[in-house]
Amino acid sequence: MSFTHEKLEKTINYTFKEKTLLETALTHTSYANEAKRGIKHNERLEFLGDSVLQIVVADYLFKHKNLPEGYLTRMRANLVCEGALFEFAQKISLGDYLRLGKGEERGGGRTRPSIVSDAFEALIAALYLDGGMETARNFILPFIKGALTDESAEEDYKTKLQEIIQQNHTERLRYKVTAETGPDHDKHFAVEVYLNSNCIGKGDGHSKKAAEQAAAKEALALMGL
Repeated sequence: MSFTHEKLEKTINYTFKEKTLLETALTHTSYANEAKRGIKHNERLEFLGDSVLQIVVADYLFKHKNLPEGYLTRMRANLVCEGALFEFAQKISLGDYLRLGKGEERGGGRTRPSIVSDAFEALIAALYLDGGMETARNFILPFIKGALTDESAEEDYKTKLQEIIQQNHTERLRYKVTAETGPDHDKHFAVEVYLNSNCIGKGDGHSKKAAEQAAAKEALALMGL
């Protein structure tokens, strides 16, 4: 293994017994396709890692958040979406360790959320296969707990708005992305929130989640709340 891989192992506080699992997790399809030497890429690991991540997050939320199913579902979705995984991956500089094809390298693949978040899921699978579920859980939970702490530190305008609207069961809220601009590593989103067919708030931010919160905040302000 190269020094960079050893550095990643030190960062995640785990040493792989089967080093090729880590290598495969860090290998994008573009690299494997260019190499043409039977090198494995990380798409199969990504598939498995997604399932491991889902069960770990669902188990944690079920045991620690006494909330209705709908709220738990939304919380899980926020924690396993591409944007959240990209943020988690950045905390360990995962993009620095990826094996990319020349085209992806030139095109900024190391900072492309779709590539980096997929690699994060592949890394979860590699940890699961090499060390078992507890190893994967120990890796995942600090990111999840940190994200939940960050969320709870901020006002959840979407939940407040939902609680008000759901008092009338005939009313329906929906969020619509109206614009998405900027490069992959620096996206900017504009969102509108609708009550039935009427737009009641607009917001923007560097993630869909932040833009939705801003739109809900504006809607509450317009309601005088």
